[in-house]
Amino acid sequence: MDQKIFEAVDKYISDLFIPPDEALKAAEQSHQLENIPLINVSPNLGKLLHLFAKISKAGKILEIGTLAGYSTIWMAKALPEGGRLISLEIDPHHAEVARKNIDRAGLSSRVEIRVGKAIDLLARLVKENAGPFDMIFIDADKPPYTEYFEWSLKLSGPGTLIIADNVIRDGKVLDQNNDDPMVKGAQRFNKALAANKHVSATILQTIGVKEYDGMAIAIVK
Repeated sequence: MDQKIFEAVDKYISDLFIPPDEALKAAEQSHQLENIPLINVSPNLGKLLHLFAKISKAGKILEIGTLAGYSTIWMAKALPEGGRLISLEIDPHHAEVARKNIDRAGLSSRVEIRVGKAIDLLARLVKENAGPFDMIFIDADKPPYTEYFEWSLKLSGPGTLIIADNVIRDGKVLDQNNDDPMVKGAQRFNKALAANKHVSATILQTIGVKEYDGMAIAIVK
């Protein structure tokens, strides 16, 4: 088993379960066209987020980390009539591109993108009494993942689904001597998640076109 077979199987699944979607395709392509890092979720993981939103019957979704809006579109498409998604993005250029992609998908009425440091924006949401959100997706810079999670809890209620991506880091979280800030952030978050008594959680290992990683899944008690 190697990366080629993992990518081939990922494509096999995508071909079976994800019909062509011009808006999603354009959002993916905008990463290269607009010089945005190619670190968005894969199509299959985007579909998984969509299904999570459906399963949790989410009417309010919070996303931490927008990039070009690819995962935003997947989740917003799952919202019911009148549903809302707030996405937080630190980079104004990323936010501008994401707004265009979301508008192309016909979802602008459901999505609000706020620009700034996530920690500051999360504190503002708490002050605004913006919660509780039904689903929260964390997919931003890894060093403050634990803090993002703690703020997310303040914006949650019983049954809120909290998902955090990229928490296995190609298995590097096993190496306690690894000095990569991204790995250290994932390690700290994973320990904090496991120790938190207010959620029931696990980590799903993921592999495919985005190589080897993991997605934490937690439900607030």
